[in-house]
Amino acid sequence: MLETALEAGVSPETLRKIETGRVATPAFPTIAAIAGVLGLSLDEVWSEINDLSRATRRSPAGSAVR
Repeated sequence: MLETALEAGVSPETLRKIETGRVATPAFPTIAAIAGVLGLSLDEVWSEINDLSRATRRSPAGSAVR
């Protein structure tokens, strides 16, 4: 994690907060930098976010799945 954070130009604590959800809406440049270090395109990141968002909005019983 330390190496990823430093290569992305963010502090390890910031990356930790993003990973644990303590930063609910990280800045776009931060996400872009982390994605770049991890070798992910922003399209891949966006697709993953949308998939997770859809999954939490529906469940068989009609309540949110977490």
